[in-house]
Amino acid sequence: MTQEEKEKTDSYLKNIVLNLPECPGCYQYLNEQNEIIYVGKARNLKRRVYSYFSKEHDNRKTAMLVKKIRDIKYIVVKTEEDALLLENNLIKRYKPRYNVLLKDDKTYPSICITNEYFPRIFKTRQLNHKGYTYFGPYSHIPTLNSLLEVIAKLYPLRTCSLPLSPESIEKGKYKVCLEYHIKNCLGPCVGNISVEQYMKYIQEAKEILKGNTAELCRQMLEEMQTLAQEMRFEEAQVIKQKYMLLENYRSKSEIVSRTLHRIDVFSIETDDKAAYINYLHVSNGSINQAFTFEFKKRLNETDEELLSLGIIEMRERYKNDSREIIVPFEIYLNLENVIFTVPQRGEKRKLLDLSLLNVKQYKADRMKQEEKLNPEQRSMRLMKEIQDSLKLPKLPMRIECFDNSNISGTDAVAACVVFQKCKPSKKDYRKYIIKTVEGPDDYASMKEVVFRKYQRAVQEETPLPDLIITDGGKGQMEAVRQVIQDQLHLDIPIAGLAKDDKHRTNELLYGFPAATISMKVDSPLFRLLTQIQDEVHRFAITFHRDKRSKHQIASELDSIKGIGEATKSTLLKHFRSVKRIKEAEESELIALVGAAKTRILREAFGLTGANSQPTPSGE
Repeated sequence: MTQEEKEKTDSYLKNIVLNLPECPGCYQYLNEQNEIIYVGKARNLKRRVYSYFSKEHDNRKTAMLVKKIRDIKYIVVKTEEDALLLENNLIKRYKPRYNVLLKDDKTYPSICITNEYFPRIFKTRQLNHKGYTYFGPYSHIPTLNSLLEVIAKLYPLRTCSLPLSPESIEKGKYKVCLEYHIKNCLGPCVGNISVEQYMKYIQEAKEILKGNTAELCRQMLEEMQTLAQEMRFEEAQVIKQKYMLLENYRSKSEIVSRTLHRIDVFSIETDDKAAYINYLHVSNGSINQAFTFEFKKRLNETDEELLSLGIIEMRERYKNDSREIIVPFEIYLNLENVIFTVPQRGEKRKLLDLSLLNVKQYKADRMKQEEKLNPEQRSMRLMKEIQDSLKLPKLPMRIECFDNSNISGTDAVAACVVFQKCKPSKKDYRKYIIKTVEGPDDYASMKEVVFRKYQRAVQEETPLPDLIITDGGKGQMEAVRQVIQDQLHLDIPIAGLAKDDKHRTNELLYGFPAATISMKVDSPLFRLLTQIQDEVHRFAITFHRDKRSKHQIASELDSIKGIGEATKSTLLKHFRSVKRIKEAEESELIALVGAAKTRILREAFGLTGANSQPTPSGE
């Protein structure tokens, strides 16, 4: 676009914005090809649309959207609720590139009731028949199956797909099938049940699917008692069996409170790419519908905007007219005859907590599925979490962690482990023998090792870490800071992993002065940091044990002049320890390493004298 064309477009858009009405409505942004690329709703059209053009946008996607706008259309409505419904319909119709998109939920089955002459009830994943009644979708398949099983036992409705009509039944066009003979069907195809009685069963089945089981049980109980008073005991027994079956189902369903009726519950969890919204419907004290769905984000939509979209979507899809909606935070959504509640305690709070538990579990499951398909995604998520928690300038692609190990200052060593993209990079692990520190001084040892490692890294221009972690608290962090910042003048973030009295990792420290970064002990981030700490401790302690073991086993032989590495190896391989070498017979030693070296060994061990064996002639 030339500068002249840009100025012309800006002038055209500005003229539209300045003349927009200040009332509720929907606006549509169009691109050069006259395609709708974004649909939005507003309580005040002029103010909302003006906000897109009156400032620079930090969000890259929003800025890109504004650059592509070439025309603006709008529709005025009476209320904000009408604007929400219209926005929802326009998004579904045009599927604009920059709008939040509801991910397809056809993979979840629903229960369908047809509008045929003798309706059928069955499970389906297709919601494309107008006039049919749908209940669901059900994300928990066992719940759906148990509902269908209860309805099948209570009401032996037809399962065949015959196109029944009054004329075909009257002409005797059909014959009963096996389902009739095994008493799973009442035979409407041959006129064995009236339409009125059949539709009564269908209506009662609908009440069960709606969750209105309490009223249905009450009606059954009254009918059973009436039949018993009229001495119609066989019919009363049939009703009693149905009553007991329904009561058994109710006892296994999720009972919340008998006082709660026609309430919707919504909760939300979000990440960078998607929003997850859980929906529960409570009727007559029990949860009869539970569903979690997912919105794919396009711009930097707020949780309030996304939750409002989810509420409108569910109410429109399932024709729900609940008068109360429980939400986790206040939302400014005006729906006629609807009260929004943010409960703090009691039964309604328990409902909200249950919804939050479901949406968090759904989000965790989706993330696990995605990470299985793309293992790199988990690493990126953890690095992003570390970056956000510590407010690092960039992703910690390379993390290095240090630990010391010694016993009262002897055999002092240190180790450094490296994690690349949250995975151990063992080829980059390094061991260090402490050279300049006398006695058990962990801070001085840490300074020496950090200085040696990063001075060499600077000289050789090898990669520097994005984050340094010390296996220790504030003291270790300060020791590292003095080397990194004061001596080497490097800018590397430093964190510390502190332990409690039982030597268990309990907090992450960061900054100077060090502040505690809150972490849940069961979170993936905490487990990663614990893994890093355990790995550096294992690596350091293994190196220390090896060094101490070699020192203890071989120190006496190393100090004997005339006993070289080959002889030492031969002796230790045969006798296994210095103690056994001392206790060995002189003849056994001579046979193994010769008389001259045997004499050197025995003199070094102070074994020459009365117990010495005579040296063979010629030696």
